[in-house]
Amino acid sequence: MTETLDGRHIVVTGGTGALGGAVVGKLLEQGAVCHVPNAHAAAPSHFPFTTHDRVRLAHNVDLSDSAKVEAFYHQLPELWGSIHLAGGFTMAPVEKIESASFAEMMDTNARTTFLCCRAAVRSMLASNTAGRIVNVSARAGLEPRRGSGMVAYAASKAAVAAMTLAMAEELKGKGILVNAVAPSTLDTPANRTDMPDADFSKWVSLEAVAEAIAYLASPANLAMSGTLVPLYGRA
Repeated sequence: MTETLDGRHIVVTGGTGALGGAVVGKLLEQGAVCHVPNAHAAAPSHFPFTTHDRVRLAHNVDLSDSAKVEAFYHQLPELWGSIHLAGGFTMAPVEKIESASFAEMMDTNARTTFLCCRAAVRSMLASNTAGRIVNVSARAGLEPRRGSGMVAYAASKAAVAAMTLAMAEELKGKGILVNAVAPSTLDTPANRTDMPDADFSKWVSLEAVAEAIAYLASPANLAMSGTLVPLYGRA
């Protein structure tokens, strides 16, 4: 088995976001073909790979819609990897969390991850591919006591972590490796704007997270499965 990603097809959900752009860029450097589902009718203007010859954008794909997720994965060439970055974040004291807000967090983070994992597994099993799945949990999902106001977010990311472990165990005899990264605060322009007084040097760089994800998704990863990789920077 070659240890490169040359010509291998990898899905990157959330690929047009800040972390997504870093991950797509890293995978392209290693020769992968990136399939990026986008919820909107066009890619955002800041996405740098719209015209790249190894980036396949698919628009109007609602990742919380089971039928649309299945249709997106069904039309892909032989799938090597699926990386699930799509998600959201919200904060509120527990007494102020509405039922709809809690459900939205679970849909945005946990449901989308499940639907994409399921579709990816179906594709890999159909083609007998010993592929790679990488999910994104969060520090709050592994250490929910660390912050306040994150009950819904922590629960949704804890669900992602639990799914990752359960799937890795279920699929270990079929050659599909399933892992997740769990970053703390990412050093993104949006986070710097929202938290201007924070010490940015303690945050996790997009490059560091992209590097970890690319390794977990690569053929060079021969044994890691069922691993939740904490990426906490200096925090």
